[in-house]
Amino acid sequence: MEYISAFFISFILIFFSELGDKTQLFVLSFSSKIKTLHVLIGVALGTFFSHGIAILFGSKLGLLENNIIFKLITYITFLFFGIIGFLPEKEKDSQNSFLGKLTHLSLNYIFIIALCIALGELGDKTLLASIGLGIDYPAYKISLILGSIAGMVGSNTIAIFFGKFIGNKISEKKIKFLSNIIFISFGLIGLLGLLFNYYNLF
Repeated sequence: MEYISAFFISFILIFFSELGDKTQLFVLSFSSKIKTLHVLIGVALGTFFSHGIAILFGSKLGLLENNIIFKLITYITFLFFGIIGFLPEKEKDSQNSFLGKLTHLSLNYIFIIALCIALGELGDKTLLASIGLGIDYPAYKISLILGSIAGMVGSNTIAIFFGKFIGNKISEKKIKFLSNIIFISFGLIGLLGLLFNYYNLF
């Protein structure tokens, strides 16, 4: 049962944090050029390598005896990214960036998409979330990785197939608002859990 819980926690966190993210814009760029299935396979591979390594790294930290500091940093990070997500962002020209140029290569194979996803996730909040999940659930690495892949693929599938419909019904601000709330919620729940365990309140 714990394996299923870890899967769904990973899925929910990654799914919502990916909505409206910069890597999703690259996926949309690719989807206009090649088959959707190839795009999603590339997303899955890129997620497997980037988030997989992040989760394995986090799980190593989570297995340490005194891992309460790492957990504390994780929950504070969730809160931090949730809070700064409400701040206005500066416009960036993704077309002139390295990843933007990759999307315009004539040979758009699956590995190029995977590379874009892996590089695009570096330093991103979804990747840091994966490290945090590994720290929090070090015994369920496979479930976390599968949940992370499912979350990325599911989120990008919606972007490809229902992007226009969702864009007309739900604004980007509302999507990011929901993503920020989920990050803050995970951070608060984690911090409260640490507090209750530390003081043996239950």
